[in-house]
Amino acid sequence: MVQRLRFLLDTNILIPLQDSKIVLRKDLRNFMRLCNEHGHQLLYHTASIDDIQEDQNEERRNRTLARLEQYTRLQQGPHCPWNRGETSTNDARDNEILYALKCNAAHALVTEDIGIHRKARERGLSDRVYFIQSANDWLRRLHEPGDVHLANIDDIELHTLMERLQSPFFDSIRDDYDGFDDWFSRKAREGRHAWVYRDTEGKDISAICIYTVQTGVRITDAGDFLPGDALKLSTFKVGEAVRGRKIGELFLRAAFQYATRHRCGWIFLHVKPEKQAHLTEMIEDFGFQYFGIYKGDSVYVKDHPVDAPNPLKNPFEYVRRYYPQYMSGPSVQKFLVPILPKYHDILFPDWRDPVNGLPAGNPQRHVGNAIKLAYLCHAQSRQPRIGDIVLFYRTHNERVVTSVGVIERYSSSTSSAEIAQLVSRRTVYSLEEIESMAQSETKVMLFRLIEHLENPMTYVTLKQLGVVNGPIQSITKISDGSFSRIIRSGQG
Repeated sequence: MVQRLRFLLDTNILIPLQDSKIVLRKDLRNFMRLCNEHGHQLLYHTASIDDIQEDQNEERRNRTLARLEQYTRLQQGPHCPWNRGETSTNDARDNEILYALKCNAAHALVTEDIGIHRKARERGLSDRVYFIQSANDWLRRLHEPGDVHLANIDDIELHTLMERLQSPFFDSIRDDYDGFDDWFSRKAREGRHAWVYRDTEGKDISAICIYTVQTGVRITDAGDFLPGDALKLSTFKVGEAVRGRKIGELFLRAAFQYATRHRCGWIFLHVKPEKQAHLTEMIEDFGFQYFGIYKGDSVYVKDHPVDAPNPLKNPFEYVRRYYPQYMSGPSVQKFLVPILPKYHDILFPDWRDPVNGLPAGNPQRHVGNAIKLAYLCHAQSRQPRIGDIVLFYRTHNERVVTSVGVIERYSSSTSSAEIAQLVSRRTVYSLEEIESMAQSETKVMLFRLIEHLENPMTYVTLKQLGVVNGPIQSITKISDGSFSRIIRSGQG
């Protein structure tokens, strides 16, 4: 029997669910459907009752309170140590809900509150706090993996989109920016490019990221500028119909590749935090930092050094901040990780064309995202740790080292629910597959994909160079020298 998941619902999720006059968002409706169909438990915290009690609309307040009984109320847990005398009432309630999560009252918290997401990052709980969009995507990938496909990203010139500029996809952008059509036309005439994702028929645009390289550009109202070449990402939008497929992360991967090849020292974009909370959370996780204000928008900048910066004490913090740069000194362990072809195809669908290929379509399954991935196995090794380097070795048909990653987490579990929560944002294992693996101790490796090798090293060469002495059947530690030879050969 598969262990089911427990979701703690924040007040801003509960209220629309209980108000019959509110039209529910599609992703919230689908999330509720999947929870009901597959037996996941929905809970609420007593702090949410206090929030609801403050609703000035008596009829709606009473209706909401009456309908809460269909969910499970959490028992009172330990006192929240984060609350002090000076803590405001609203902050205290948020803290109580987050502390319940920290005490493992539930597998995950679902909330649209940007402040709670920010606090979760500060408290090290961000991997268990979900916007409704990402929670819905998690359950879709657990229970309906065949219904979602990996995004097809195309690099096009803007003028090719002029005939579709009046489509509904661009309406929200047009509402936010006066003169958008004129701006778009000017940039089309200049030959500006964009990365786009189209619908399943390959016609309508479902996501877009317009980009350009600027030099010595002023990026804030205060006059701050970035020296040298900087890659600007603009009109970064993922349509509602395809949200949750990690297309934004695919765009970032394309941006990192482009900036690296064109030696851009910076990447920046403008964000409306009140409308783009998902985007803000994503880019901060890849090293973008708030830089200032430009015409009402928040400016976020990523330091993307052309040459490798000085190492940090924490190798994972280094890759988070400077990705795709990573630390590979003697203090960082290196491992060969064998992976079956069918799982290799799911995790690395574009490995055969690492130089020219943007993330391409995979007809089998959706990998969940482009950079942050997960791998499950029954390896015995407990040596890998955060920040270590993994080299993925495709077994059986090809027998080659193809891809480089940096470990974000490495742990063991026999709980299907715990494993499902750990890999929720990263992979396509169904809950049934996870349950099957969890019958014995399962290693959960969360990692960030750095690159695919242009010249994958074969098993024959690995043996000739003395990297291995026999078949690679489990996670295998290798020396610094062996790692360097593989990388030098792989990068051409």
